[in-house]
Amino acid sequence: MSLLDNVAVKRVEKSLTEFDDNLKIIVLDNTARTALDAASSLGCEVGAIVKSLLLKTENSFALFLVAGDKKASLNKIKKLLKIKDASMASADEVKNVTGFSIGGVSPIGHIKKIDIFIDESLKRFTSLFAAAGHPNCIFEIDFNNLQKITKGSIKEISE
Repeated sequence: MSLLDNVAVKRVEKSLTEFDDNLKIIVLDNTARTALDAASSLGCEVGAIVKSLLLKTENSFALFLVAGDKKASLNKIKKLLKIKDASMASADEVKNVTGFSIGGVSPIGHIKKIDIFIDESLKRFTSLFAAAGHPNCIFEIDFNNLQKITKGSIKEISE
């Protein structure tokens, strides 16, 4: 069975095709489980890798898309959302909210609707690469289309 037949990858592929049928999932020979792994596999800068981080907030979850060479700032996120507490979601919570396992969390194709925030530092890159539902699957997209396909809010959320 091909990775393109994986249920989670199929959800991402459906979202991509509905948005722009020129966008395709790329199956990598090596894992893209971490930003560094993905950058090595693709031969690109680590910052061009989109990290999809699910955070548990006081009463919900939100997804933060951050450049691979940056860290999400919990202080900036708490200030942005006007909340006192936020923490990384557990592996089970990530799977239950997004439908993806850690290492393959895509910015699109989630099983539940969640708010998405995109770090403005991703604007630096002409091409971005994001997970597509499996650690060996990614897709390439530019910043403007990433914002459009996710309907994400562009904010300064990294340190």
